[in-house]
Amino acid sequence: MRCRMQSCGRRQAHIPRVRLAHSKVTTALKALSCNPPRPGPTLFAAPPRHWRNRVVLVVEDHACYRLLIACYLDTLGLAHEVVENAQLALDALERRHFDLLISDCQMPGMDGIALARAVRQRERGLGVARVPFIVLTAALDQERAARALAVDIDAWMSKPLTLQRLQPVLEHWLPGTDALTAGQALAAFEHGVDQPTRASLIQLFGSAEVVERLLSSLLEETAKDRAALALALVRRDPVQVLEHLHRLVGSMAFLGVPGLERQSVGLIGAVRRSGIAANRVSLERLLDDLEHCLDDLARI
Repeated sequence: MRCRMQSCGRRQAHIPRVRLAHSKVTTALKALSCNPPRPGPTLFAAPPRHWRNRVVLVVEDHACYRLLIACYLDTLGLAHEVVENAQLALDALERRHFDLLISDCQMPGMDGIALARAVRQRERGLGVARVPFIVLTAALDQERAARALAVDIDAWMSKPLTLQRLQPVLEHWLPGTDALTAGQALAAFEHGVDQPTRASLIQLFGSAEVVERLLSSLLEETAKDRAALALALVRRDPVQVLEHLHRLVGSMAFLGVPGLERQSVGLIGAVRRSGIAANRVSLERLLDDLEHCLDDLARI
């Protein structure tokens, strides 16, 4: 979550890209919603040797996802820098070259799609090679897909990430690897379990050590977002309500709690359409459900 600056005169390695026309947004959404092949007997393949000289920039506002992706990249032997917002990502790009950029889609301030636009403008202005750009999302809709295509984003990945799903995508987009098909490169959604267990979390994230490191942090982050959502509801602040609903979607997807994830996604759309007052009862029910969920997770 490291890479060497390549001289302007050096020929860049060819990086295969997934090109999607604006008229094919619906097709792209269908491709993104397909389940990936199940992993074989071997959990992961050995990472390519050339990754020792590659660096990945990760942009993620959720502390647990920053920790998770850092763990995965450490496991794969990839140097990385992790930042929490788009401005810090642009600052990092001024300091050094990166081989791949992975960004959350919806973040406070400049979101992932706006960041991609700024990165592409910077590349054109400086005349430097383009960096493959992957967006992470807990929910992909047609409007966001269209915006992403317009700013030349390369691929989407759905949350929660697993190491088994991340590695083949990295193998596709980092230079010097064998190309996957477009369908394989666009990682798809995996469905969580209704109630996570310690065993299911270990299976999802690859090891008990990773789960131990993540779970306490995630519970703390989710509790803070629940409290902030409750306060925003009292203040009738739609911007803050939507921001913390989005973060809670990420947390529930992270843990594989699809019921609360769907509940939060539905409320995001409902609040956007009809405001807070019309959805107050549903929002208060979500707060209660989250409290019970946090209590259950604390006992895992």
